[in-house]
Amino acid sequence: MGLNLNYQAEVVVDTDTLTRENWLKYRKLGIGGSDAAAIMGVSPFCTKRDLYYDKCGITPAMEEEESNWVAKEVGHRLEDLVAEIFAKKTGLRVFPIRKMFRHPLYPFMLADVDYFIEFPDGSVGILECKTTNYNCQNKWANNSTPVNYEYQGRHYMAVMNVNKVYFACLYGNNEDEFFIRHAERDLDLEEDLIAEEEYFWTDNVLARVEPPYTEKADMVLESIRKHFGPADKDAEKICLNRRHLSSVQKYLELKAQKAALESEAKKLEEQMKDSYTEIVEELGNSCTGILKSGSTEYIVTYNPSYRTTIDKKNLERLKINHPDVYDDYVSTSESRRFAIKTNTAA
Repeated sequence: MGLNLNYQAEVVVDTDTLTRENWLKYRKLGIGGSDAAAIMGVSPFCTKRDLYYDKCGITPAMEEEESNWVAKEVGHRLEDLVAEIFAKKTGLRVFPIRKMFRHPLYPFMLADVDYFIEFPDGSVGILECKTTNYNCQNKWANNSTPVNYEYQGRHYMAVMNVNKVYFACLYGNNEDEFFIRHAERDLDLEEDLIAEEEYFWTDNVLARVEPPYTEKADMVLESIRKHFGPADKDAEKICLNRRHLSSVQKYLELKAQKAALESEAKKLEEQMKDSYTEIVEELGNSCTGILKSGSTEYIVTYNPSYRTTIDKKNLERLKINHPDVYDDYVSTSESRRFAIKTNTAA
């Protein structure tokens, strides 16, 4: 279709004085940068169906406290610090504009940008401030940017009509534990992104049509669980649609393949144990042995592992004798096991 680049982003609202509740209401008026990854099917946090429910104001049956709420809060509180480190390292001026913007040609596209950058030639870019923990720095390895952040940046470039976005990420507690990445505007990718966002907004949200699940199974199952709520063992049996027959047959076939592989794996494990029993005997109570063969040295370890548990019998005693302690420290979580049994009529 070709993109019209003769435009300037419009201001929706001044966010400096908005309460969080009102800010969330404005976010439901369109698609924000952090929504782009879900629409493109690459969000590590939610499915496209979850995003649809959120935009339509459909409350999940299970409202759970976010497991990563601390990480999100740390990221929010450290935005200013990340921007300050970026400015110090690059010598570029960064500045906030506390407003929510929208694309004048695609008004469903919203942007709430962390910071803007002023370049020496007078042009302006976008700065997205991120934090991560030390163990997750591999997501930024080889000069790469996590794909969900990249789509967020491309969404913002489209709304603001600018050509550069920088990502600054603090992963430690000093300024050297810091990543700086950047992306240039790519109009072909932008055109695809806008088309996907427009379809989602028009054909799903406005039309009130749920988008299909296309994400990884674990994310889909978690989304379904949140939407329908906890299991009800007293609920009536569901007569499943016959279109699921191929899925049932596939599941049983895969289950049989898995059982065969597990049986073979157990045989191999037994053979592996047979191969090292004499070595363990020679080690005695030592945890490490060394075997040299020419220029090669083999370091053999037989280390213990410890796990502290309360067995079922003692757990029941704790519940009876110290119910206050039991209630304070024991919690129940739900997980569901999928299974298929085959009944053949006589």
